[in-house]
Amino acid sequence: MNLPATDDQLQSLQAGDYVYLSGTVYTARDAAHARMKEALDQNQDLPFPLKGSAVYYMGPTPAREGRVIGSAGPTTASRMDRYTPRLLDLGLKIMIGKGRRSKEVADAIVRNKAVYFAAVGGAGALLSKCIVKSDVIAYEDLGTEAVRKMELKDFPAIVVMDTEGRNLYDTAKETYCTLDRQE
Repeated sequence: MNLPATDDQLQSLQAGDYVYLSGTVYTARDAAHARMKEALDQNQDLPFPLKGSAVYYMGPTPAREGRVIGSAGPTTASRMDRYTPRLLDLGLKIMIGKGRRSKEVADAIVRNKAVYFAAVGGAGALLSKCIVKSDVIAYEDLGTEAVRKMELKDFPAIVVMDTEGRNLYDTAKETYCTLDRQE
C-alpha cells in the first residue's frame, strides 16, 4: 500500500490483514505529541500536515555507518492515546505502533475512517531496513523523540483496528479461546 493512502484503500482493509507500506510516514512519540498539543492549543502550525498522514510511534537508535537509521521498532501506542482523538479529528489517517488503544481512540478511528497498524515489537533492526530515508523535521532537541519524515519501502504491518472498528486484539483472542475449548 502506497502512502498516503486513499480513503477507499483504508476502507478496504480489515483487522488481521497484512500489508507492506511504502511512502511517507512521520514519527512522533510522547514528547513530540505533547509539543504538538501545545502548538494546537496556541493555534500554531504542526510540523507536518495531518490531513491524510501516517504517524509511526517510534524513536530510533543512532544509525550505524552506511545506514539511514538505527533500530526502528514501534513503541507502545497507548502512551499517545490522550492526544490521538484530536489528531484523528484533524485529519490523521494512519497510526503505526504496538499494543492496545483506548475506547476513545477506537471511537475516533471509526468516526474518522482511520486505521491503526501494528509493527512487530522486538524487530526494530529488521524494520529499519525498510526505511530508505529519514530526516528530522521538528523538535530536534528531543533527540530520538524528534519528529522525523521518513520514506518507507515495503514496511510490514498488520491491521489491528480497521475503519469499521474491528479490533484484531479482540477477534484473535476470541478465535484462540474458541480453539482452546475445542480440544
